[in-house]
Amino acid sequence: YFGVADGVGSWREYGVDPRDFSHKLMQECSNIIVEASDQGPNKIGEDKFRRMITPAEIIGQAYERVKADNIIGSSTACVALFDNTRHQLHFSNLGDSGIIVLRHIDSDIAGALKRDRTTPRERRTSDLRVAFVSQQQLVAFNHPFQLGWTGDESDVTGASFKSAADSCTTSIHIRRGDIIIMATDGLFDNVEVDDIASMALAWEQRHGFIRGGDILAREKRWAMGNSLSPISAEFTSELGDEICQKARENSLDNTKDSPFAILAKENDIMYSGGMPDDCTVIALHVVGRRADDILGQDHQ
Repeated sequence: YFGVADGVGSWREYGVDPRDFSHKLMQECSNIIVEASDQGPNKIGEDKFRRMITPAEIIGQAYERVKADNIIGSSTACVALFDNTRHQLHFSNLGDSGIIVLRHIDSDIAGALKRDRTTPRERRTSDLRVAFVSQQQLVAFNHPFQLGWTGDESDVTGASFKSAADSCTTSIHIRRGDIIIMATDGLFDNVEVDDIASMALAWEQRHGFIRGGDILAREKRWAMGNSLSPISAEFTSELGDEICQKARENSLDNTKDSPFAILAKENDIMYSGGMPDDCTVIALHVVGRRADDILGQDHQ
């Protein structure tokens, strides 16, 4: 399980720290996951038929706990579960945080829907492309769906708040070698998705996951049982840090329009440069099991 939440900054106008709500929401999400795991498997079938608590359930239960503790504020939320049994990523996203999946897609064998038709093959540096982008939920420009609490159930201003049931909930197939990026809008407002893919490719090449732009060597390495799991475990956080730092740099750059500025102009709002905002990035790298890993064995 992993997740992010982004407190709504306009609460500062009312003397409320926007971090309180989002931090408490993620804390309760963590508590719920720990509590669910402590309950152990069901008696019937044991581990084989253990029911996983869904991301939407986690968000919903955490939201109720935050309100019960009378934490004033509001936040977007995105919680995901990597299911290594079904090779799927299950997630629920409420607001403008999101998830992207980057994948090496060989154009020689890709279907028509995935084939790169814009760049001649001899000019491509790699086949790392965006395989999936989650849907953002907006009431209007720069007004995302959000969970919130004013302290008063009868307060009509709270009617605009959403619930976990309103989140965009889906599952996607994940393949070995995929790079998964979850982040708050501070990333997507300031860094183009294609630039994120370029940074991910440079990271792969720097640590030897990809040699040049060729995935054939990677396939041969996998066939020999070498997943480079220790290197991935050590350096995946480095990719998240680099992407987050890039978002900060772009947010303070007034010399070129950010994705946020371009979208603002499309909504008849004159805005230029980057969008200063806090940013949280989680990076995951799907590499497969270690050579000494035993299927079904628990690891801490």
